[in-house]
Amino acid sequence: MSTGIKLNSTADLETIQLHKLNQMLVHVSHFNGFYQEKLESVCLPLRSLDELQKLPFTTKKELVADQTDYPPLGRNHTYQESHYVRYHQTSGTTGRPLKVLDTQESWDWWRDCWVEVFKSAGVTADDRVFLAFSFGPFIGFWSAYEAAKKIGALVIPGGGQSSPDRLNSMIENKASVLLCTPSYALHLAELAAEQHLDIKNSRIRRLILAGEPGGSIPSVRERIESSWNAKVYDHVGMTEMGAYGYSCSAQNGIHVNEAEFIAEVIDPNTLEPVAEGEKGELVLTNLGRLGYPLIRYRTGDLVQKTSEPCDCGNSYRFFPGGIVGRADDMVVIRGINIYPQSLEAIIREFSEITEFRIVYFTEEEMNQVKVQIETNTQELKRQLEKTLRERLGLRIDVEIVEAGSLPRFEMKSRRVLDERLRKTS
Repeated sequence: MSTGIKLNSTADLETIQLHKLNQMLVHVSHFNGFYQEKLESVCLPLRSLDELQKLPFTTKKELVADQTDYPPLGRNHTYQESHYVRYHQTSGTTGRPLKVLDTQESWDWWRDCWVEVFKSAGVTADDRVFLAFSFGPFIGFWSAYEAAKKIGALVIPGGGQSSPDRLNSMIENKASVLLCTPSYALHLAELAAEQHLDIKNSRIRRLILAGEPGGSIPSVRERIESSWNAKVYDHVGMTEMGAYGYSCSAQNGIHVNEAEFIAEVIDPNTLEPVAEGEKGELVLTNLGRLGYPLIRYRTGDLVQKTSEPCDCGNSYRFFPGGIVGRADDMVVIRGINIYPQSLEAIIREFSEITEFRIVYFTEEEMNQVKVQIETNTQELKRQLEKTLRERLGLRIDVEIVEAGSLPRFEMKSRRVLDERLRKTS
């Protein structure tokens, strides 16, 4: 399924992007205190998208520091506070939460970006969308709620409900689309099996997953699809950036909504663009959020750079495999680079493992890793240890723990326990 604006060529898209970029840059250079300082030596407007690389990067650390220096909201808000209608903050999983405000115009832009996510997943006005999400200050699916209303779908909110209540509600109300995290989709499936609820024959036919990279990990996606008898679509976005990407019918990666975002892929060490086929850090610029702009924002997410188009026909920029890791998640264990996502991709191939946790620890002054799993068979433990060793070239101990002893997650999961004495990679 092809989505996005209709373009005759790549040049058309670049013209649109450059026009939106210059509009935003000129505006924020006059009215946004944070970017006035960062852009003071930049000659505007830019003559081509190539000149974007002359602009400084923006980091979350900078934004958090700015809110510390100019409490409570910082200077990256282009208008007076009275113009803003929405308050959100980041989840805080990677540090101090960042506070973000949106004007009505910016919030409408958020909503329209999410409409593209729904279009790519084939969601229409005939669907009933269930939001398995507690509506707090984290952005979560707030904008999905607005987008579902805009396309005319029936919205069924699951805020304030227990997991059993949510399962019963989506079955009784004949929900056809479920929005949640990959971890929560698996948890709901586990709970449904325990309570003898037949979710495979429910009306759920699509799951749109966000908050974690599981929707683009084949073993995770296949496990969820098998449990629900439904098709999984991935979505990527950030509270501070916007809803910038989504998967499609091909299910082999993530498309960037290039009408509203400019994507770059850089080496996180040299800060130079990576070559075709290489992995690097995703850098994004949002083009329609004047109330909270971000220019060349270092997301910390790792993607694979490619110029190859997706088989689905969508011409927007495509990252095979979606988000393949986090630049700050890598740990070196006995000379081998380890990412939690790589471990999860292998662990999820074993359907008998209901839950797991990755534990980093120090032994004889060296970084080590082990995996805790909920299962009742020693043979599976041996099989997983063998598979991890063959795939990663590293011996990783697997420890069986009591069923139900590991935490379950509704929003972003925290399956990594770092007990190292020295937190260095």
